[in-house]
Amino acid sequence: MNGRTERFFNHAILAVFAVIAVFPMIGVLTQALQFPDLNFSNFADAWREGHFSTYMRNSIIVTAVTVAVAAVLSIMAGYALGTMRFRGAGIVFLLFLAGLTIPTEAIVVPLYFDLRSVGLDNSYAGLILPQVAMSVAFGTFWMRAYFRSVPRSLLEAARIDGANGWTTLWRVLVPVGRPAILTMLLLTTMWTWNEFLLPLVIINSEEGLRTAPLGLSFFQGTHKTDYSLLMAGALIIAAPVVTAYVFLQRQFIAGMLSGAIKE
Repeated sequence: MNGRTERFFNHAILAVFAVIAVFPMIGVLTQALQFPDLNFSNFADAWREGHFSTYMRNSIIVTAVTVAVAAVLSIMAGYALGTMRFRGAGIVFLLFLAGLTIPTEAIVVPLYFDLRSVGLDNSYAGLILPQVAMSVAFGTFWMRAYFRSVPRSLLEAARIDGANGWTTLWRVLVPVGRPAILTMLLLTTMWTWNEFLLPLVIINSEEGLRTAPLGLSFFQGTHKTDYSLLMAGALIIAAPVVTAYVFLQRQFIAGMLSGAIKE
């Protein structure tokens, strides 16, 4: 098989999988717009009746704070575990890995009672703190792998120039590692935005603190047969994440291919 034929089959396979992936979204969009009538009022009706302005605000607050705090902690922890040698580093890294292996379903009930005992249920803090912990577990693993792949000569050159560890991290390694960091930010943003179980359990009485996915489930409960409104609501919830991915897809792909997960 020559190169041209191989490229043709590769593109054909990719096109088939692209159609499979896009087809459900086309169906949702068609239903929301009531094609061929193109009724855009469904989005306005869903926004108003579903109280999505409140739910979107809550999701933006929770996601922004969670991703920002988790990113800073992950970068610093990954730098320490990836470039420094100290006693107990392996054990500390295993503790972070444990955070990746424990499913949310296994801890959500005791977590709720712990948060309630300190008055953090039905609060932004109760939503943010557990998701920061889960995001840091992945982020530390991701950033440690990136920092371990950095050439030692780059670190040695920074030290020769008189840079301390803090300067080396923020002035040298972070700018170079932009694709890996943006990939981590995009992944944690998607996971935090789409989180459903934690808000469902932790926010059990305050309607004003529901996040967008949780609000969509309650909206579905009151509009079970109005599929156009339901599809419009689903598109409203999905729009921020899809938009973020569209604008950051080049950096995302670069981060996946730059050796960020290479030991």
